[in-house]
Amino acid sequence: MRCPSFPEDLLAAQCAWDRTYRALADPARRGGTTALRRRLLKLSVQVWWHPHWSSRDAGCGERVALRGRARQLESGAP
Repeated sequence: MRCPSFPEDLLAAQCAWDRTYRALADPARRGGTTALRRRLLKLSVQVWWHPHWSSRDAGCGERVALRGRARQLESGAP
């Protein structure tokens, strides 16, 4: 099965979303959660309404593939 190709800005937004979510979920964090929540909402809009999704018949499976690819990039996998 071929891995879908995603635009760089969409991948970057998904990676930033993952990092922001992890920071917000960090139990050691004492403050700054309002800014993180706002950033998470902004990134959610960027990812969900990206033009990539309207340019093709992209379903739920492709959104899952985007999250998987972002995790690969964050972990340093090729």
